[in-house]
Parts: sequence; structure tokens; C-alpha cells
Amino acid sequence: MKFGLVDSIVELTRGERIVAVKAVSLAEEYLADHFPTFPVLPGVLMLEALVESAAWLVRDAQDFASSLVLLHNARNVTYRSFVKPGNLLRMEVTCRRLAQGDSDFEGIGYCNQTEVVKARFGLKHFSLQEREPSLAHLDRRIIDDARARFAFLRR
Repeated sequence: MKFGLVDSIVELTRGERIVAVKAVSLAEEYLADHFPTFPVLPGVLMLEALVESAAWLVRDAQDFASSLVLLHNARNVTYRSFVKPGNLLRMEVTCRRLAQGDSDFEGIGYCNQTEVVKARFGLKHFSLQEREPSLAHLDRRIIDDARARFAFLRR
């Protein structure tokens, strides 16, 4: 399953820092299943929102050179509170290291100025054609879709 947990990019310092937001809505089906009678954004999706924010930073900094940007590792993940429907999750992610094939980040998620999640994590980025040249057409489609979505998120 693929999530799209970034609704808007509100700040971007190329290759250094990104601030993005996720509006949590009761219409999101997974909220009802997490804790019956107490819908909240699952912690793993808070982490995913930080990762997705960092992935947009990588794509922008490297001019969408890689079609895939994936979580490689997560360290020191702490959860401090819940994010309920009707709340905004604000992700602030700082790049610690950005190289051609991988990168490291520190991210903090806030809800109403309260820290709700914090993590250090690493991403791997690559293109499918690096592993299988016949997939170059698929890389192009993925990158074109990512460019269009990025433009929408930055509007």
C-alpha cells in the first residue's frame, strides 16, 4: 500500500530542511481500526509522514534523479502524544547528510506546537533502470508523476 501523507509543503530550503503538513481527517479509514472508539493517527504513519517529507527534500535537491526514495533505517523513534482527526501534523525535517544513493535525516512532528514524534532515519534512493535497464520507461513515468505531485504540494 502506498500512502500520501504530505498534504502541503510550507517551507523548503533546498538540500537542508523541509516543513510539511498533514491534515488528519476522520474520513481516513485506518483511523477507525487503530483504537476502537479512540481514533488517532497510528505512530507508524507519523513516522511515514516524516519519511515522505524527507523524500520530497531528496527529490528536489537531486532534481528528481532517482525514481525511488525509500526508508532504509529508523533510530531513536519516540512518540509523545496522539494526533486526532481534525488536527494538523506539522513535520519539520532536517538533512544531516545527502549523498547520491542515500541520506540521513532528523525529523520532528508537532501537533498544536506539541512534539508528538521524533526520529532519526536514513533513506536509500535509486532508479529502477540502475538494476534493470529495461525499466527506464517506468522510471520516467514515476519521476514525471512525482514532479507533478511536488508542484501541487508546493502551490
